[in-house]
Amino acid sequence: MYGDVIGGVTTFFTMAYIVVVNPAILSTAGTGMPFSGALTATVLIAGSMTLLMGLYARLPFAVAPGMGLNAFFAFTIVLQHQVRWQTALGMVFWAGVLFLVVSMTPLREQIALAIPPSLRKAAAAGIGLLLTFIGLRNAGLIVGDPATLVRMGTLDHRAAFLLLGIVIAAVLIRRSNPLAFLAAIAAVTALAWTLGYATRPSAVVSAPDFSSAFLALDIRGALTPALLPSIVAIFFTDLFDSLSTFIGVATAAGLTDADGRPLNLRRGLIVDAFATMTSGLAGTSPGTAYVESIAGIRMGGRSGRASVVTALCFVPCLFLAPLAAAVPAYATAPVLVLVGVAMFQSVATIDFSSIEDALPAFVTIVLIPLTLSITQGILWGFLLHALLYTVAGRAREVGVMLWLLSVVSAGLLLLAR
Repeated sequence: MYGDVIGGVTTFFTMAYIVVVNPAILSTAGTGMPFSGALTATVLIAGSMTLLMGLYARLPFAVAPGMGLNAFFAFTIVLQHQVRWQTALGMVFWAGVLFLVVSMTPLREQIALAIPPSLRKAAAAGIGLLLTFIGLRNAGLIVGDPATLVRMGTLDHRAAFLLLGIVIAAVLIRRSNPLAFLAAIAAVTALAWTLGYATRPSAVVSAPDFSSAFLALDIRGALTPALLPSIVAIFFTDLFDSLSTFIGVATAAGLTDADGRPLNLRRGLIVDAFATMTSGLAGTSPGTAYVESIAGIRMGGRSGRASVVTALCFVPCLFLAPLAAAVPAYATAPVLVLVGVAMFQSVATIDFSSIEDALPAFVTIVLIPLTLSITQGILWGFLLHALLYTVAGRAREVGVMLWLLSVVSAGLLLLAR
């Protein structure tokens, strides 16, 4: 029991940065989404779904709105495709419904086995580049340009704060300190307040905001045919993320059965799917299991009791909206860059020796940041994998399910024109 308490608290501190970073991304200029409502939704999902993971799945995994999917929600769906944020929340809801149905049927295993490992890793790497791009933009290092699309921005205090935050976080990460990201955000924010580059909050606490984003989703509007590709992309990305987290963390922590499969995987995925569905209701981007859970597991959290402790740690965060809103965007930039680095590491294990494996993975990695769309990366990856394997005389290795996914991808790409 003592190990579960220490582990649960450790997991909370390793991922508490999401309380500030997620609403900051969702409410970025132009989306129209309220920061306070997004923060309340973030904490609500993190607390309730982590609690459900502990009580129902009995696993020491924490759940919160996922990094990457929040950027997809804000920058691709809302800003690039000009979808109202209320409609985007409806899309999250329907993606969660689809995920929940799949998680409760044998179709889940069939889809999971059909997806080539190279494409899973490529999607993670591409999302890492996307997060890094957003972080550099928030720090002013990258700005738009009509001639070259993007160019180097003006070096000012934001760039200095970015470097400071990265150094602080990197030093603490090297020491396996769970407060690495929080310390970077806090140090940069405090210095910005002191030097007058950011405004101090007029209050530290306030009541949770259940009026602006909670149950504000547009369920009917989200069923527009043109939005279907993005809904499917949310579903696939969430599925990749969940499977990778459960398999990777469970294997590393020894939470597997005799055959090497993660314990209670079906229940864990059901909670993950339910987290995505309820995220749309609460007012945030999709929730998913967090790989940071491994920190708490290594500190002794081996059962669902650890998740219960983590969930309780999130409760006070419901009342810290004014403090979180006073954190400048460039204070979260170091976290985005470092999370991007961690996700991009998956590219090291991709097999680039054959063109039929290399090109689909490469295109997936490149398209996600260049188009600001996880959808484009995943759909083109599926389609190219099937086509190139056929050209290379390896069509029999593709499998029926992957052929179906490729056909669906082609249809969704045509639909999204």
